[in-house]
Amino acid sequence: MSTTLSTSSFSSSSDQDRPELRQAIEEIVGSGVLGVQLRVTDARGEWVGSAGARELGGGAEPLTDGHFRIGSSTKSFIASSVLLLVAEGRIALDAPAAHYLPGFGLDRGITVRMLLQHTSGIFSHTGELLEDGTVVPGIAWQGKAWVDDRFRTYRPEELVRLSLSKAPRFAPGEGWSYSNTNYVLARLVIEEVTGRSFAEELQRLIVRPLGLTGTVAPGASPELPEPHHHSYYRYQDGGQERTLDVTRHNPSWVAAGGDMISTTRDLHTYFSALMGGRLLPAELLGEMRTPEATVGYGLGVFAQEAEGGTVYHHNGATIGSAALMYGSADGSRILTAGLNYVDDAELSLAAAFQKAQQLLVAEVFCGGQAGPAPSTD
Repeated sequence: MSTTLSTSSFSSSSDQDRPELRQAIEEIVGSGVLGVQLRVTDARGEWVGSAGARELGGGAEPLTDGHFRIGSSTKSFIASSVLLLVAEGRIALDAPAAHYLPGFGLDRGITVRMLLQHTSGIFSHTGELLEDGTVVPGIAWQGKAWVDDRFRTYRPEELVRLSLSKAPRFAPGEGWSYSNTNYVLARLVIEEVTGRSFAEELQRLIVRPLGLTGTVAPGASPELPEPHHHSYYRYQDGGQERTLDVTRHNPSWVAAGGDMISTTRDLHTYFSALMGGRLLPAELLGEMRTPEATVGYGLGVFAQEAEGGTVYHHNGATIGSAALMYGSADGSRILTAGLNYVDDAELSLAAAFQKAQQLLVAEVFCGGQAGPAPSTD
């Protein structure tokens, strides 16, 4: 694997250097991640850097603002879109989701708020790990089965019906369980009340108002806009280990649970505006940032206590690609990153991903002192 380092600064101070950030991203690459793109804004200004490689065996310098799949960071955009429609009077947070989606036979105790906070009890279509260690599978998204089917299109309704065919995890509002299907349903609510696709509403509500240029809701398209790094998947085929470039694949298997594409610059702009109160009305931002008691999940964001105060975030990981997105309560400190790597069914880079979060959050939000491991998804 070729590894190179490319850093640049967009601070007003032309000679600004951040050796601690430079070292952090080099350590992340050293832990097994192929490439890292990082963007930080804090009291010292903005710093942008990258380390590693764009692709396996390639000598090209890594990008600093390339496109990447952001995984479950998508959920923050979905939640913001729902809340903007609440502000328009088109959705009520505490209305039954079945009011907007009558065709699924949803339990009428499940509210829109519960979808956004993962307290609905709905089984996740990507499978569940139960408390006793039992794995209940959903759709195939690992191993050769996923590789062979990676260009298949799943309709959101198909994913919802799969989830509803499984026993719920708990009664509505009686627990917390991270379910990608909650956000598939939230997207369908958006589409039902507006009569437009989520991609169109994303443009209207967030992309155009904030001037984002690299953020895409791809639907079933396998394409990743240029420029971009490459993502890989390692799997077993007939007793042989193979590694495949999966930069292009159809993300409809995860749908609104984690299908979006963005850049570190766009994530930075979005999360700064969100945390700084420039996207949502103050009352609804307060609703978003009010965490439930189990893991500190609000409406599409986690709340994590750190040395410098509460840090809000929603990271994401999908096949060979991941996003980090963190911000202070006032939006003055923002960290966004894109990672590309070689994935596998054992999720063997999960520890490296967690280390990346700890290193970077410690440097930007905790004065270099690592705190508790933040949530990884």
